Amino acid sequence: MPKTMDRLENHVGEAVAYYWLTRKAQKEKQKKRGVSDAGLRSAVTGGAQMDGFIDLFTNLILESGIDAGFIFRKKALELPGFFRPTKEWDLLVVKNGRLLVALEAKSQVGPSFGNNFNNRTEEAMGSALDLWTAFREGAFNGGIQPFLGYFFMLEDCEASNRPVRVKEPHFEVFPEFVGASYMKRYELFCRKLILERHYTSASFITSDSESGVAGVYKETATDLSFSIFAKSLVSHVRAFA
Repeated sequence: MPKTMDRLENHVGEAVAYYWLTRKAQKEKQKKRGVSDAGLRSAVTGGAQMDGFIDLFTNLILESGIDAGFIFRKKALELPGFFRPTKEWDLLVVKNGRLLVALEAKSQVGPSFGNNFNNRTEEAMGSALDLWTAFREGAFNGGIQPFLGYFFMLEDCEASNRPVRVKEPHFEVFPEFVGASYMKRYELFCRKLILERHYTSASFITSDSESGVAGVYKETATDLSFSIFAKSLVSHVRAFA
């Protein structure tokens, strides 16, 4: 197994700390420049917050025997779609003209979780549908089924833990959503992505802005742990090393 797996929890903590420190640095930089974006958008327009996690995924893939030349993470991230020309992913592994891995690494910070939750879920479901339909149509040169991974980190705060009221003007929603917080909704979403085979594996973690700078994070469900996600990724990649 990759050496990174031996200290996986520490590496995840380092990526979490990098995320919060990068957000803070970007926000301070924009303040000094006198740039004022709407709300907390000032902390995300600079990008790069998820680079710590992308670094971690990259190391796991490298240590599994895949040459660095087959890993794409800063450029050449577009894949053909079926419903649209292309979709840009966060990390790809393409070897000998075949797609082996496509990863999405996303996050959300409050206080506005409602619209962002809908946008994130629709984006993830649409991307999966687009990729698998393109795969069925032979877009990726061969019948090797790629590893499609979804990683998500949510801010652990009062707003994300608060129960959310659902509207049921015509029909009842599924019972698991009744009174569920946005944190619970994201957990359910990631689990259902796997159950419905939209993604090969998914991981969901939470972290707050204060303890997060020290690398503190939580996993709300064992089946969505980073460890299971990493082992699934490594197992798939090693078959093609």
